[in-house]
Amino acid sequence: MTTVSVVIPCFTEERWDEILRAVQSVLAQSHPCEVVVVVDHNDLLLERLSRSLGERAVVVANRFTRGASGGRNTGARVAQGDLVVFLDDDEVADPGWIDALVRAHRAAPEATGLGGAVEARWPGGTPRWFPQQFSWTVGGTEPRSQDTDVRNVWGGNMAVRRDSFLAVGGFDDAFGKVGHASQPEDTELCLRMNARIGPTARWRFVPSAVISHEVPPERRTFGFFLRRNWAEGSGKQVMSALSRSDADVLGEERAFVRTVLTRGVGRALLDLLRGDVWALARIGAMVLGVASAGLGYLVSARRAAVRPQDRRDAEQARATASLVGLTTDAGAEPEQTEQHGAQA
Repeated sequence: MTTVSVVIPCFTEERWDEILRAVQSVLAQSHPCEVVVVVDHNDLLLERLSRSLGERAVVVANRFTRGASGGRNTGARVAQGDLVVFLDDDEVADPGWIDALVRAHRAAPEATGLGGAVEARWPGGTPRWFPQQFSWTVGGTEPRSQDTDVRNVWGGNMAVRRDSFLAVGGFDDAFGKVGHASQPEDTELCLRMNARIGPTARWRFVPSAVISHEVPPERRTFGFFLRRNWAEGSGKQVMSALSRSDADVLGEERAFVRTVLTRGVGRALLDLLRGDVWALARIGAMVLGVASAGLGYLVSARRAAVRPQDRRDAEQARATASLVGLTTDAGAEPEQTEQHGAQA
C-alpha cells in the first residue's frame, strides 16, 4: 500500500477557518494519510493549531526561510509517507482526491510527479469580463478530460515521491510565495526535477484529483488581474535566470500566448457576433493580460541586467575609498591618524 503524507503550509490566523477546512478535507479522504501542518514563523498560530488539532495532525514550525517553499520543505522532511502531497491552506480536497493521485502514481510510476485539478469558485459566478484562459491568475487549472503528460503542475495540488523531492533539495526557499506575494516556485521545482531525470521527464496531470478554493474578494478585480499577470511575467524571468536546464524553459509560456491571442480572441469574436457584448471586455482583458506579463518580464530582465553593473560600481567605490583612506593614513601625523580612527 502506498503511504501518503499531505503537507499543508499556513501563515496567518486570518485563515483560521480555511485551515481547519483544509485539514478536515484531508482527514475525510477515503485513502488514509498523514496530515502535516507547517506554520510559517507564527508562534501564536502554531500554539493554537497544536491545541486544536491534537493528535489528528502533526503541527510543526517552518524550519527554513519564511514562505510557502520553506514550509513545504519542512513538511516533506517531517513526513513519513512514501508519497508527499501538497495542499494550500485555503483549499478543500474532494473525498477521492488522494485515491485518484495514488491510482495515477501506480499507473505511471516513471512520472517525475503528479498534479491534480484546481477549481476556482467565484461567489455569484465568474465575472463576464474574465477570460477562462486566465483561470491560473486566481489559482485555477485549465479543464481537462483525461490524464495527460505536462511540463509542470501546481504546487497547491502536487504529489511527488519523498525521496526524489528531497534529493533535489525541495523547493527553492529564496523563491516563491511569501505571505500574499507569489512567484512560480512550483514550475521552477518541476523543471529542476525534470532536468535531473533527463529529456524524457514529464509530470502527470490527473483531472480526477480535484481540489477547490473560493476566489477571495481582493482577487476578483481587474486591477488584481493585471498585477497577477505582471507578477507572473516577472517571476518567470527570475525562474528562467535560475534554471540549470538547457531545455526551452519558457516554451510553454510562448505557446500559451500564441493560443490566447489566436484561439482565445477568435472565440471571443465569435461570441461577439452572437450578441455577447461582454466578449469585447474579455478580448481586452486577454490582450492587456499578455501585455502586463510581457512588461513584467522585461522590467525584471532590465533590473537583472543593471544589478551586476551596480555591484561592480559599488565594489569600485569601496576599493577607491579604501585606497584613499590608506593614502591619507600613510601621510598623516600620529595625532591625525588616531583622530581619523576614532571618527571611523
